[in-house]
Amino acid sequence: MLMASGEILTHKRYGDAYHSLTIVSPEIGEQARPGQFVSIRLREDSAQILRRPFSVYRMHKRGGWASTIEIVFDIRGAGTRYLSQLRAHSTIDIVGPTGRGFVMPKRRAHCLLVGGGIGAAPLFFLADELRNEGHRVDFVMGARTSGLLLNPIDVRRLASVYRMTTEDGSQGDRGRVTDVLAETMERCGTEVVYACGPHPMLAAVSEICMERETPVQVAVEELMACGYGACMTCVMPVRRPPKRGEDPADAVVYARACTDGPVFNGASIVWHGSGTEPVAADQQELTPANVAVRDTGLDEVEDEHAPPGN
Repeated sequence: MLMASGEILTHKRYGDAYHSLTIVSPEIGEQARPGQFVSIRLREDSAQILRRPFSVYRMHKRGGWASTIEIVFDIRGAGTRYLSQLRAHSTIDIVGPTGRGFVMPKRRAHCLLVGGGIGAAPLFFLADELRNEGHRVDFVMGARTSGLLLNPIDVRRLASVYRMTTEDGSQGDRGRVTDVLAETMERCGTEVVYACGPHPMLAAVSEICMERETPVQVAVEELMACGYGACMTCVMPVRRPPKRGEDPADAVVYARACTDGPVFNGASIVWHGSGTEPVAADQQELTPANVAVRDTGLDEVEDEHAPPGN
C-alpha cells in the first residue's frame, strides 16, 4: 500500500449517471490487481476528514511515469459531488492499492462476471486481466433501469456472451440478474463466477452457485470509516470449516471487509444470519478442484479494501 499524489488525466461520463476519473499514478497503477481499491482524500479545507474508497475500474500499465488507474462513481453526497467537479490536471491524494483482490484461475476457464449497477465497477478490470490470460469471459449485468447500466457498450466488447437485465424492462430482459443467471451458466458452461453488487444480489448469486456446485467469488459493498481494520464498522459474519467435534453454528468469525476482503468466497459468507452450514470442502479455495488457482500470495496480504465510495 502506497500514498501518492495523482494527477487527473481525464474526467468523462458514462451515460447520465456515472462519472469517471483517469488518474496518473504510476506507483499505484503498477501494483493494482482486480478487486482492489484506492482511498482518496478530499480537499484539505473540507470537514470530511475520512478518505473515500473506490474500486479500481480500469488500470493501464504504460510503463515509467504514465501508468494510470480509472475509477467510476455516481454522486451520492458531498464527497463524490466534489470529485465530480474536478477536471484534468487537478491533483488528488491517493492511498492504495489496498484489499484482497479476486483469485484468478490457474488454467483456462469459462468465467461468468455478474454485476449490479455501480457495483459492477471492479469487474471491468477483472475482465481485462482474465482475457489477457486466455480465459473466456461472459457477463450478466443488471440495474434498475437502462441509464444505470455501467458501460454496456464495453460489456459487449469484453464478453463472449452477455445478458443485460433491467427491473423496468428498459433494456435487455425485464427482471434481475438472478432471473437469468442459472440459464446463462448452463449456456456458457460456466466454471467460476465473479460477482459484485448489492448484498441481496450477492446472496442470491451465491445461493444459485452453491446449488450448482460452482465456485463463486464476491466483492462485497460495505460501509467503512477508517479502511484500516481499526473501527470495526465493516465486519460481516463468515463461516470457517468447523473443527472436529465443533458445532457448525459456532464455526463463524467476523471478518473485516476492509482488511479480510472485500473479495470473499461467496459460499463462506453468512448471508442470512444462520451460520449453521460449514464451508464446503471444494469451496475453501474459491475455485473447484478442476479450476486450480494461481498462488498469488493473497493469504499474506494485510491491507484493506472497499467498494465504490462516496
